[in-house]
Amino acid sequence: MTLTQLRYLVAIADAGFNITQAAERVHATQPGVSKQLKQLEDELGFQIFLRKGRSLEGVSPAGVKVIESARKILTEAANIRSYAANERGEHRGRLLLATTHTQARYVLPPVIAELARRYPQVSVDLFAAGDAEVLEKLDEADFGLISTAGPAPATSGVVVPLYRWRRVLLVPATHPLAAREGAPTLAELALYPLVSYESSKHPDSSLQRAFAQAGVAPQIAMTARDANLIKTYVRAGMGAGLLAEMAVSGREDADLRALQAPLELPECITWAVVPRGRVLREYALVLLHALAPQIDPRDLRRVLEGHQDARWPEPPRWRPA
Repeated sequence: MTLTQLRYLVAIADAGFNITQAAERVHATQPGVSKQLKQLEDELGFQIFLRKGRSLEGVSPAGVKVIESARKILTEAANIRSYAANERGEHRGRLLLATTHTQARYVLPPVIAELARRYPQVSVDLFAAGDAEVLEKLDEADFGLISTAGPAPATSGVVVPLYRWRRVLLVPATHPLAAREGAPTLAELALYPLVSYESSKHPDSSLQRAFAQAGVAPQIAMTARDANLIKTYVRAGMGAGLLAEMAVSGREDADLRALQAPLELPECITWAVVPRGRVLREYALVLLHALAPQIDPRDLRRVLEGHQDARWPEPPRWRPA
């Protein structure tokens, strides 16, 4: 049994039992992956995957435990490599960051640019998606960035509060709210169509809960994951945009009027989520600290390695870099 065989095994499971896609993920050939799988099953003495003809269609009961153990072994092997690289002072490799579109577009560029200047031999891969997909990506990402308007996200990983932010209302100059001074109430906002993030339609979203507490219902005309798309459809007259404050630029959005969002909408926090037990490379810790400079890097490392309980300082308000 080899680490390569275990890596191929996990890739097959993660590719929905499609060996061709699994081979692409691990940069191998389909016959090579199939051969290694057969050798592993021959050694174990049973089939890990259920088969229908020449295709895989599921995992056998015994295979479930094998794949679970394989994931743990691969994680620990990666941790050993990270420990060794950190001890050697080696600053080269790949950093995979799973993040929401808003953080990727408006917060991360200057931070990652500075990381690239400091560690030119580190390549950064961004996986931009919705919050749920970010959490699902943590099996392979170094860490993820998500935002909540309430308690810390429910996850088995270590959550680190980075910064607080509020929502902004963005309207065309001809919109009835454009001449208003100060934030409208939710009751006033309920009179107009809204364009916001796709999570706004979820019944348990902070936006839906806030409107419900105010005794009114929002008119969600359109949703999108990307703040630029929201602004595009605000300009097209679809409605008033409700989006993160970091997504609004006085220079880029000079044709629109930015208003404070209703005060009843709760403040949001952006969190870093690090898989528990993951040993981060030094450059990943540097990036994490750049996003949360209020946290002592030594405390950050001790908490992530399980040597100290998390007692994070109050996250500051987000400010442009």
